[in-house]
Amino acid sequence: MQFVVLALCLAALWLQPAAAQPTPAVISEVPKQPSMQALETFTQTLVNGGGYLGAVTLVSHRGKTVHWQALGYRNPTRTMPMERDSIFRIYSMTKTLVSAAAMMLVEEGKIALDDPIEKHLPEFADAKVWRGGSVQEPQLRAAKCPVSIRHLLTHTTGFASGGDAPAAAVQMFHRVDLSQVATLKDFSAHVARQPLAHNPGEIFHYDGAATEVLSRLVEVVSGLPLDQVLQQRILTPLAMRDTGFSVPVEQRHRVVDMVTTNAQGALELTNTPDTLQPGTMLKRYPSGAGGLYSTAADYLRFCQMLLNGGTLDGVTLLRRMTVDSMMVNQLGSAHIPKGALREGEGFGFGGYVVLDPSRRDRLGSIGAFGWSGAGSTYYTIDHKENLIAILLMQHLPQDLPNDPPKAGARFFDAVYQSAFH
Repeated sequence: MQFVVLALCLAALWLQPAAAQPTPAVISEVPKQPSMQALETFTQTLVNGGGYLGAVTLVSHRGKTVHWQALGYRNPTRTMPMERDSIFRIYSMTKTLVSAAAMMLVEEGKIALDDPIEKHLPEFADAKVWRGGSVQEPQLRAAKCPVSIRHLLTHTTGFASGGDAPAAAVQMFHRVDLSQVATLKDFSAHVARQPLAHNPGEIFHYDGAATEVLSRLVEVVSGLPLDQVLQQRILTPLAMRDTGFSVPVEQRHRVVDMVTTNAQGALELTNTPDTLQPGTMLKRYPSGAGGLYSTAADYLRFCQMLLNGGTLDGVTLLRRMTVDSMMVNQLGSAHIPKGALREGEGFGFGGYVVLDPSRRDRLGSIGAFGWSGAGSTYYTIDHKENLIAILLMQHLPQDLPNDPPKAGARFFDAVYQSAFH
């Protein structure tokens, strides 16, 4: 009898519903659809005379992939064709994953959005704000309120990392080359020693410092390094097998070269260590502000989880109300300097939020959410249209006359102009 019970238990475990296991980060073959012709024509122009080496584009509508295309090349000598599973540095698109990880800790009651960060990172206690003086003799005053976790998520910390911060305060902040610090702990400790440029919550200033400090806070609260947190809490559950802070050696041939346009208008490799050794870590530490490699198919799975309200293939990472809070404007009364966001946009937790499509330079619905990476990567999640659109390239603009036009607005316009309904 005991044997029969044991056998039945084992059988029950073996016959768990397939939905309980994440499906592979692979999308089935996508038939060519005449309705997507506008998008396909635009993508061709990017790589045929448009100044870009290659691209992968992916569009999902109502949970079904309706477009997935690789065009051009992944190296400047044009000997290696772009593939749909090519691996890209997604830079600031990493921030949305770190924001999601932080919101998991909020759901679990381990942190609260309005917690002063000094509760978890004591080095930030007794914050001071720049009042005047010089780098050698700064004049400071007490901040009106402490920096909170909400401020980190919304880039309203007041950190003097740039923007319209006083020049001397910015100089103090950048006395150390933060790209060369060894750990997130070191990064956070340096930031904590610098005066704020503004009171927390007053001004939106998008940069990497807020997310790096948030990443350190996630490490401290979870008790794990950031790369392990993301692996255990997001990447493994969602079967994002090609996403990480480095690429396994045996898969590095899939990494797309990062190029830029020089003063003569020619494409050339960027002069960075990860270009010379593609697939290696982008910084010395796992950078939550911009350190991940990923593929279009992998990032689609993360976006689909958000679009679904926190669940994908029977795996729940976040509650729907939590995801909704990420995708609503969280800036409140904070001042948004001209050019900090596009007209008609606010900012949620980890990305922009469309407030007024008529004032933007691209098509999209009210409430659409997304972000981009400095190396020409883009995504948007549109709840109203039940739509996800992703464009991945590897081109680092330098604000030179020969830079190709930025592709995000034109890409999203082509997506919405396609008859995917």
